[in-house]
Amino acid sequence: MNFDDFKGHIYLIDDDPSIRRSLAFSLSSLRYSIQSFENPTAFLRDALPITPAVILLDVHMPDANGLNLQRDLHLAGRDTPIIFMSGESEPAEIIQALKTGAEDFLLKPFGLQALVQAIDLALQKDKDLLSHRIKTKRLQERLKSLTEKEREICSWMVKGYGNKEIANLNGSAASTVKLHRSRVLEKMGCASLSELLEIATDGDTTLLDILKTPTAIQAPRMATATTGGSARQ
Repeated sequence: MNFDDFKGHIYLIDDDPSIRRSLAFSLSSLRYSIQSFENPTAFLRDALPITPAVILLDVHMPDANGLNLQRDLHLAGRDTPIIFMSGESEPAEIIQALKTGAEDFLLKPFGLQALVQAIDLALQKDKDLLSHRIKTKRLQERLKSLTEKEREICSWMVKGYGNKEIANLNGSAASTVKLHRSRVLEKMGCASLSELLEIATDGDTTLLDILKTPTAIQAPRMATATTGGSARQ
């Protein structure tokens, strides 16, 4: 398969060899790569780490249950999206699978179009998860480059405090705070405060989640209207 044509990877887990052959043939012709496994044990032993990917998982297999694999993967922190397939399942099983995070639950026999639609949605979710992890890792690496004082300044910057307010908090001169702010922006790869604030509030991965305000520092009281407010710089 040409890499440019690659749509995503599918881990197919089903004890029925005829189903594995049929789905592998149909889906590979649609530019997905496929790995087939007859049970969860084989999947855990032999699955290659590929992304984006989705797991097509049968519910009832001899000596194995797809719901148990879903639980084990969840506990292990493996978040590859799962689409369940089942010839017959109780409503409680379907509800459990979806509550635990399954992307879809398809009852056999199902049409190829419905399967492909579910697969594409799941692959897009896996792409988004990968993007989220990469972004979080980059933020963490940039934060590690900050000194303790710069982390402190950064924590107030992303909360919207200006130079004078921060200086009043930590007893520094406003000019010193300004110097630290410029270093924070440089190390965080931001050309301006607006870029830093965009990172701080963008999507699920935010500086506000990663960077915690030092507990020893208390937030300042906001100026009232009678004092004319305090200038943000």
